[in-house]
Amino acid sequence: MTEITEAEIQARLARLTQLRAAIGQAIVGQADVVEQLLIGLLAGGHCLLEGVPGLGKTLLVRSLGDALKLDFRRVQFTPDLMPSDILGTELLEEDHGTGHRSFRFQQGPVFTNLLLADELNRTPPKTQAALLEAMQEKTVSYGGVTHQLPKPFFVLATQNPLEQAGTYPLPEAQLDRFLLHVRVDYPTEAEERAILAQTTGATAGVVPRVMEGEEVLALQRLVRDVHFSDDLLHWVTRIVRASRPGDGAPEDIRKYVKWGAGPRAGQSLILCAKARALLHGRLAATREDIAALAAPVMRHRLLLSFAAEAEGRSADDVVAALIRAVPLA
Repeated sequence: MTEITEAEIQARLARLTQLRAAIGQAIVGQADVVEQLLIGLLAGGHCLLEGVPGLGKTLLVRSLGDALKLDFRRVQFTPDLMPSDILGTELLEEDHGTGHRSFRFQQGPVFTNLLLADELNRTPPKTQAALLEAMQEKTVSYGGVTHQLPKPFFVLATQNPLEQAGTYPLPEAQLDRFLLHVRVDYPTEAEERAILAQTTGATAGVVPRVMEGEEVLALQRLVRDVHFSDDLLHWVTRIVRASRPGDGAPEDIRKYVKWGAGPRAGQSLILCAKARALLHGRLAATREDIAALAAPVMRHRLLLSFAAEAEGRSADDVVAALIRAVPLA
């Protein structure tokens, strides 16, 4: 582990508590969703939030942007959005003194720390694919020149369920770039009552800024130092490999999965488990961390078969069966 005192660790963990409390100034309930979003932040990955309209997905991401002292931009994805609207474009400029003309790259909204890709699945695949390099390499290539994106860089995307009209399914390559696929469900009755009271009054919750970019990068480095035992490493490896249909795979996997998760799923599950441990004030990951994050990490990395659709089996059902079929010991 890198040299860091216990007092410094406790101070950084206290900042995480403050960050969670700051988001709570604007967001009622959704504790699991907020936790998974913070896990994605600590693990240095991108998050995809899915839920029907009106559940506060955009407000949640905007509240995180307000709480962090980072450059924040929002792009509303629409059917007519072009890749250059996200990445940027070259402009022809003329020097009035010499008459010399040259091209200058005008950066698009992707050049930021926190990018809210709102309703990502409402734009065609051509524009969706414009984010692939940015999400994986943290760079943008245009006109033969590679431009580095700011650090830290996160894409927090929202999407409406695919069965609604006017949406385009995200390609598998794009889905795999998301560290977590976060499901946003309806609030409880008490939470919904609190939402109605908070959002229809004269004043709204103000989100204080509690953390800067350097602190985020320091926490990301600390996540890498969280202990992960060999037993857990073997367990994660077996879980990911068992998700691929074939000889030796659990019965539910052979029946309901057409294409399983790749090695990136294992990397994501380990990083997320470490981040969850740190978020809970621990410097070692546990079995509970892995079990809690298996579904958000793997639900978008499994391609289900027709049998699963016909029998009403969801990806979460398959992941739960997978965890039961692959014991730790």
